[in-house]
Amino acid sequence: MIKKLLSTIFICYLVLSCTNQKPVTTGYQGQGKSAIVSTLSKPVQKQWKGIWSFEDGTTFFTNDFESGRLNGIAYDGNDHYTALITAENTPINVSPWYAFKVWSTTPKTITIKMTYQDSRSRYYPKLSTDGIHFTPLDSANFNAINEGTGTFGIKAVPEFVEIKVNISEKPLYITAQELYGSTRVKQWVDSMSTKPYVTTYEIGRSRENRSMNVMQIKEGSHKKAVMVISRQHPPEVTGFLAMKSFIETLAGDSPEAQDFRNNYDLFVVPLMNPDGVDNGHWRHNMGGIDLNRDWENFNQPETRSVRDFLVQKEDEGYEFVFGADFHSTWDDIYYPIDSTIIGKKGEIIFNWIENISNRLPQKHTNIKPSTDIKPTMVSRNYFYVNHDMPAIVFELGDNTPRDFLRLKGKIAAEELMKLLLQ
Repeated sequence: MIKKLLSTIFICYLVLSCTNQKPVTTGYQGQGKSAIVSTLSKPVQKQWKGIWSFEDGTTFFTNDFESGRLNGIAYDGNDHYTALITAENTPINVSPWYAFKVWSTTPKTITIKMTYQDSRSRYYPKLSTDGIHFTPLDSANFNAINEGTGTFGIKAVPEFVEIKVNISEKPLYITAQELYGSTRVKQWVDSMSTKPYVTTYEIGRSRENRSMNVMQIKEGSHKKAVMVISRQHPPEVTGFLAMKSFIETLAGDSPEAQDFRNNYDLFVVPLMNPDGVDNGHWRHNMGGIDLNRDWENFNQPETRSVRDFLVQKEDEGYEFVFGADFHSTWDDIYYPIDSTIIGKKGEIIFNWIENISNRLPQKHTNIKPSTDIKPTMVSRNYFYVNHDMPAIVFELGDNTPRDFLRLKGKIAAEELMKLLLQ
């Protein structure tokens, strides 16, 4: 009898324990609430661009190319070098971008220790000999120093890393992510513009007087449109790669894409921060500002250009039915506006996320809705509050496999077309 009673108590304890346990959450949970900050311009320190020469003029480093960043390099002896990577200004999000080339008059193996200003080693090194095709460094040649703790975030990555690379007379690119400066982005836009329904034109100028361009995909005379932007933050290349696949699918030759273009126009600003990208910045534009905090006061010319464009299009009678801002972070995550705020208007966003997830079960992506829409400050909120546009921040992981990025961009486009054409 006692044995039976104890058994019953134990089973009840197990049931209650399981009932009271919180569900286990997995994957990146997203960033916290963004602080309200001034977007009035602040000083930016431009890095010196040139060539460093070592070992009696036999080994060379340079940052003198589009998106290059190397703030200092020291020779420590025995083919060991220490690289210094600093930000354009502070305070700043910890996204320590680097990109440089190294070569030698005689083939050799060298070791480079990567050090950062008030940061840790967020981006895993990519190598290239042509600046176009990149591969991750072999893990056997990667040594983490003072490893981090946890799974996501700057505390989870090493404080420093040492990498071994083989160099020769042909310069070797060593970069935080693939290079997509304004020249390469323009080449992509130009290749898209060979289609008769794709045009590109200037909508403004950046602080350093670079062109702010929009790509317009338009067939017919309808007045409903989708708005897409990318690269507000220079290092966020994975977001750009997914966006690129997304746009190529919408502009493609499939019957669904043709049907989509018979009903909707598509406007794309693929490079929101051309100055920051070309100067190899960690986060900011040449005004020293995070552009995705300037969608309330519009103190920066880049955000003003897009604001004025949207206002102009609405004056022409356009209705914007969907907006997406592509970014990168520690892992894939969606940032929509909470359904309690956006209501029926936002159903398309949540249906879209669900449809994408159903087609890509191999990689779970968390959702972090926001109930804060004022001050607008970020693009998603401005799109909705000022233009009644259901909008989302679509974030891809720094290390998300590139094949999956392209697949996700493609499927995201296909599922959007299905919903808009219902």
